[in-house]
Amino acid sequence: MRAAIVREIGTLPAPAEAPEPTPGGDESVLEVLASPLNPIDVAVAAGRFYGGHPSPPYVPGCECIGRLESGEIGWAHGAGLGTKRDGGLAERVAVPRDALVTVPPGAEPVLAGALGIAGLAGWLPLAWRAPVREGETVLVLGATGVVGLVAVQAARILGAGRIVAAGRKEGALRRAAERGADDVVRLGADDDAARLREACGGDGPTLVVDPLWGEPLATATDASAQGARLVNIGQSAGAETTLTSAAVRGKQLEILGYSNFAAPPEVVDREYRRLVEHAVAGDVRVDVEEVALDDVASAWRRQSESPGVKLVVVP
Repeated sequence: MRAAIVREIGTLPAPAEAPEPTPGGDESVLEVLASPLNPIDVAVAAGRFYGGHPSPPYVPGCECIGRLESGEIGWAHGAGLGTKRDGGLAERVAVPRDALVTVPPGAEPVLAGALGIAGLAGWLPLAWRAPVREGETVLVLGATGVVGLVAVQAARILGAGRIVAAGRKEGALRRAAERGADDVVRLGADDDAARLREACGGDGPTLVVDPLWGEPLATATDASAQGARLVNIGQSAGAETTLTSAAVRGKQLEILGYSNFAAPPEVVDREYRRLVEHAVAGDVRVDVEEVALDDVASAWRRQSESPGVKLVVVP
């Protein structure tokens, strides 16, 4: 079968012939229909993922959508897929059955894949980790990327009263406005905190979704309202930040961490299906670009540079 192969840590994957998967007793073989690329895939192959990497040569890809022998379509994620064992960037892959979630009827495989790791990273912080309170003001940092755009739409669906999207790319901020943001703030000025506070109605946000960390998170703490919750889901702007004790203590802020890997399996199952159903109904839109397996190396480079669209490899 054809697959993407990482032959050495620190190198790009390349298409090649690979052995057919041999399933264990608790595994099923999926006929892969779509394999989304994610930042975690790049980090694993580069040797930067805290959880390590499979022994090379290996097949990357921490998630995929595939057809089961029963004919059902399933989303595979977790159980070491692409981090401890061969992943989903192949024509077929063996997956533990407890790592499979049935895709709701009517969902195209590419769309269902786009809403897996990236979709849940934008959805679960607001649906589960720090549930949106009816009518509250939500600030989404990094709202120019796929995760941030899903978070903007999630906030609207889940009952936010006001949604502010913030980021550095003007064109992508316009997309955020089209998809539910009441106001947008282009970051990068000395008065970012004041502008965020004003966009949020004067008192600042009561809930912040943060895929950036770094300086934007520090700015968000300055802009936040009393008692605000800040949910961190990534570090695209830097692995470290500096927060003032006065802001955290004085406002009684709650800073929460979120990871897809930490969400209970029953929550992931329920909320993934719920999110996909919203997408099938047209309530959630994701910009997706299909990529051929033969073009995986160039797509990998683009993923490393935050392309702003969801790249999905179709074997």
